[in-house]
Formats: sequence, C-alpha cells, structure tokens
Amino acid sequence: MNHTALKTKEKNTVANRQAISETLLQLAQEDKDILVLTSDSRGSASLVPFGKALPDQIVEVGIAEQNIVGVAAGLAASGKKPFVASPACFLSMRAIEQVKVDVAYSNTNVKLIGISGGISYGALGMSHHSVQDLAVTRAIPGLDIFMPADRHEAKKMIETLVDYDHPAYIRIGRNPVQDVYLSDDYEFEIGKAVVMNEGNDVTIIAAGETVRIALDAALVLKEEGISCRVLNMHTIKPLDEQAIQQAAEETGCIITIEEHSIYGGLGAAVAEVVTQHKPVPMKIMGIPDEPAVAGTTAEVFEHYGLTAANVKKLAIELIGKK
Repeated sequence: MNHTALKTKEKNTVANRQAISETLLQLAQEDKDILVLTSDSRGSASLVPFGKALPDQIVEVGIAEQNIVGVAAGLAASGKKPFVASPACFLSMRAIEQVKVDVAYSNTNVKLIGISGGISYGALGMSHHSVQDLAVTRAIPGLDIFMPADRHEAKKMIETLVDYDHPAYIRIGRNPVQDVYLSDDYEFEIGKAVVMNEGNDVTIIAAGETVRIALDAALVLKEEGISCRVLNMHTIKPLDEQAIQQAAEETGCIITIEEHSIYGGLGAAVAEVVTQHKPVPMKIMGIPDEPAVAGTTAEVFEHYGLTAANVKKLAIELIGKK
C-alpha cells in the first residue's frame, strides 16, 4: 500500500513514547479535560515537556501503580479524560485488580499506557519484562488492547483514542524502531487490521514493534519468489477476525510474531480464530515458556529467533505443509 514504508532503512530517532507524549501535549493544550498520570515515570514516558508546559494537567502519584489506576478511574468518573503512563510490567501485573474492577468492570474512560513493554527493559531481567500483559488484559471483559507499530501509528492511535469513550490498554516499547509507515497521513481504524503488504503464499501477522520484522521478512521472501501478506494487527482486542479468516482462506498458512509469551498473546488470539473457522498450518513466534534472557531488544530477538531470516525459514516450511 502506498502509505507503507516497506523498504525503508533510514534510522528513526523518535520512539513511540515520545510521539505519544508530543501528541498528548498538543491535544491537552486544546482540551483541559485531558490529564496525564505518572508513577514516578514521567521521564521514562517522555512526559517531562508535558509537565513543564501543563503542570495543572499532570498528576504524579509516585511508585504506587494500584493507586494510579484508582485515581484515574475516579477522574474519569468525574468527566475527565485520564491517560496513565506507567511501566507495562507493573501496570499489567501489580495493578491488575484495579484495572479489572475500577477500569474495565466499572467502564471508566481510562487509557492505560504500558510503557517499556515486552523486553524493552531487557538488561533488567524478568522482573521488568512484560511478556504476559496481553494474555492477562485480553481475558478482562470491557478492556480494549492496542499496540502501535511506529511513531506515526502511535500518533494516529492517540488522536483516535482521546475521543474514544472506552477503557483501553496501549502497550508501547522503549526505543525507536524503523518506520513502517511513510507518514501519519492515513486513517486509523480501531479493530481493523492494516494490510501492509499484499501476498498469496503465506501471511505474517504482527503487532507493535514486530511489524517491522514482518515487513523485512516479506522482502527476503520476495527474493525467493514467495508472495507474503503482512497484517499489522494494531488492535489486539477487538480483533479483526475477518482479516484473519480471509488470510487463512487466501494464503493457506499463517505465522504470527510477537514480543510476548507464546501463550495467551497475539498468536493465541489468531489461533483461536483459525482453529474454529479455517484451520490451516500455523506457527506462533514469540518468547518461549521461560524467563526471557537479559539483553538488548536486538539481542533477545536474535536469541529467540525473532528475525526476518528465521521467519523466512519457517514460512518455507509452512508452505510445504499446505
């Protein structure tokens, strides 16, 4: 598609957290009901400029993740539009009771931004990895889940969600990733997967920062004469089941890639649709059932085979099983 940066190799220096912070600042200057809450995390969330520009619209609760969710729910109940920015590893685990009851069950208009998700805090080890957050949040009724692939999608997502009166969990990484879009000049649709590359031999479904891996894999597969469809499943819940079923029908096999445990995340969500509606050969790529190794994102991805080269190998194997 013409808005997809399929072949870009230019290094992007803007992380999704920075794009979100800048977008929230711009929107909050026009809407005083937009509030940002942090748990000693404004630096990690790139929200220092927001706090300096709009000190009356930022709330600091300290290292108290359960409290921050409860405070946000109370603000939402009073008509405000709160955005919580807190490390995903703590927001999705330490505060999950408050997320389940105060936000989802109570249907409060709280947007939970899990920063430094996946293995972004790679060197800090398992305590700071968040590779179970999708599994936990997917199982909570009334909570939508989003993962932007790059800075452009992060901006479009926040612009859409600011007027979306529904609880949501948005998971982002820590570092810049290569763009998957050429610009933010496109329409973002909640619950609608984006076909980033057309193809009929195999489908790769990814979300968040692994979309770039999927696009790179499509390029190397093209060199082998293999036509690869790439779906950016930026909305994990509600899931675009129609796009998944169409991919299974038209390409005959599916690979999912995620910065998450192989249990309960994007791959599991896709498999739930495939097995019930259109069973085809499928492979779930992610973090295996073990404490993820410590290291940079690139090192951890390489260790677990979350690379374009490995996707190519698996795609060829799956095509042979059709």
